[in-house]
Amino acid sequence: MDFDVIIVGAGLSGIGTARHLARECPQRSVAILERRHRIGGTWDLFRFPGIRSDSDMGTMAYDFAPWNSPQFLASGSEIREYICAEARRAGVDRKIRYGLKCTRADWSSATGSWTVTAVDETGATRRFSCAFLVSCTGYYNYDAGYRPRFPDEERYKGRIVHPQFWPEDLDCAGRSVAVIGSGATAVTLVPVLARSAAHVTMVQRSPSYVMSLPGIDRWAGWLARVFPAGPVYRLARRRNLLISRSLYRACRRWPQLMRRFLQWHVRRRVGADFDMRHFTPRYAPWDERLCFVPDDDLFVALREKRASVETGEIDAFTESGVRMKSGRTIDADVIVTATGLNVQMLGGIEVFVDGETCALNQRMTYKAVLIEGVPNFAWIFGYTNATWTLKSDIAGRYLSRLFRHMDAVGADVVVPRATAADVDPSETDVLESLKSGYVRRSRQTMPRQGRAPPWRMQMDYALDRKMLLEEPVADSALMFSRREPSAGATPRPASGALPPQTAAVEPAE
Repeated sequence: MDFDVIIVGAGLSGIGTARHLARECPQRSVAILERRHRIGGTWDLFRFPGIRSDSDMGTMAYDFAPWNSPQFLASGSEIREYICAEARRAGVDRKIRYGLKCTRADWSSATGSWTVTAVDETGATRRFSCAFLVSCTGYYNYDAGYRPRFPDEERYKGRIVHPQFWPEDLDCAGRSVAVIGSGATAVTLVPVLARSAAHVTMVQRSPSYVMSLPGIDRWAGWLARVFPAGPVYRLARRRNLLISRSLYRACRRWPQLMRRFLQWHVRRRVGADFDMRHFTPRYAPWDERLCFVPDDDLFVALREKRASVETGEIDAFTESGVRMKSGRTIDADVIVTATGLNVQMLGGIEVFVDGETCALNQRMTYKAVLIEGVPNFAWIFGYTNATWTLKSDIAGRYLSRLFRHMDAVGADVVVPRATAADVDPSETDVLESLKSGYVRRSRQTMPRQGRAPPWRMQMDYALDRKMLLEEPVADSALMFSRREPSAGATPRPASGALPPQTAAVEPAE
């Protein structure tokens, strides 16, 4: 066997998980397989103008490495440098194998191991084996963003670009630009392009909720000049976590009140003469993710007329731009299709268990980390209603607890097993609460929800932290077994690992 653990992906989740294992399970050999040639994942792939975090860095940073800066929202390059620095500090950068796109993973009960098939940049096939496989690939397709086809596109004489693959030679200075979209990418691009473009028009089919955050955390910055920076920024992280959780809960509990608050928030910034229908969504707050902008930059661009918003459906492209169904035409030298992502589970890896296809959309997740019926496999998936890293961080720590427990009871294999009583007959997916376009398009690919935890995704940091880090590792849903040394043998219950219906004793940590 090549490695004890293989992690697929060297982005925020992959590096964080590898760091937890390096510190808490140093005896296990770990390899990270990364399809790109640099650390960073999302923060290396996306390079469009103004690319930045869409949540505060206090909670986006790792718990073990606080963001020791008053900067509230960081640029993509700063986030990548932060990830690289933590990889170097933990020594996990030496575990990465670059230029390998994983395409298939096969579990063999006979050997108690995974065989991971990857393709290198020359097209050659490479295979690696491991005892435990961890997917840290995010949730979208790196090869293609969501790109709907618009009527008469071929008539357009200008340039069309997608933010996921921003051309290095594109200069929008002095040119008119149309940005199609209303999500996080669009509200990031518009004010940045408006600094040098002749004019930028955000063309949206329907509005999103947008909220401004301060670019600099002045409170934390001031305290850090008086007190040690470490404790100050840890306190700021806890404050930001409390604020973000409270905002989400308020939106879900009092949607009409929060709808009025968010519109009042925008009205104060765009001015009394602005047409608020451009910021009046048809859905309730947090049915889709809120969009955040730093220091009112989008609203300032709109107020100063360097940018504008056009809400409605596109009828067709013209030679010089876009014609709306309302009859209005928008001339543009460049059209940016900020139309979203294509969701892809496990980075497109095909999973097989003993030769049988493992369809993720036919299975539930256990504690939103392990997969029902799949041995020695973890799926690191962050929050959609809070910062992604909050969940990936505690999921990585949970894996370390799980491995230590397996060592303590002499187990090599762990499989979550659900009962009929755990299954939710409505068969909702793990992102049932979100109604974003990319979620609606991917319902058929998502894992299923169970009736209740641990088979139901909670999307709540406090509850998940208790479940993953405080509750006993062993329960009636986890089956532990030992791999027989001889090939072809069937795993038997490990010494100290009790039958599925009996609670195992949690070893001291």
